[in-house]
Amino acid sequence: MASFILNGQETTADVDSAMPILWVVREKLGMNGTKFGCGIAQCGACTVHLDGQPVRSCSTPIAEAEGREITTIEGVSGPEGELTAVQRAWVSEQVPQCGYCQSGQIMSATALLRDIPQPTDEQIHAAMAGNICRCGTYTRIRRAIKVASGQLEPRSEEA
Repeated sequence: MASFILNGQETTADVDSAMPILWVVREKLGMNGTKFGCGIAQCGACTVHLDGQPVRSCSTPIAEAEGREITTIEGVSGPEGELTAVQRAWVSEQVPQCGYCQSGQIMSATALLRDIPQPTDEQIHAAMAGNICRCGTYTRIRRAIKVASGQLEPRSEEA
């Protein structure tokens, strides 16, 4: 049995303590916004926040989350479901193509901007280096982070 806070809600799951967070949230709790990519913590598709820090949920056992707070992509939006600055920038900059890696990308970008509100290109590269986008939208991702930070104006009216 594991007890933790998931997206602001006290949660328990009757699972083996070695089960990765990814499978607990996807398979046991039905939150499938967090994606399985590589299974070895190298691609970033499975990124969630554990006590506010980005972690690879495919390789982090649920035991490490005991009594702590897990935030998934489903928990990033505001209390009324409003999009965050990062999510709005993802839309305005048309970042997603296939979309598979995007929840992990957004989770990493959200943590970056919380810690460094106006990051340099080098800081963006360092924070996002572990997130792989098979469609190659890295330029759009970097621009969206700059838009979300207020360093650039959005390209489209949808922001």
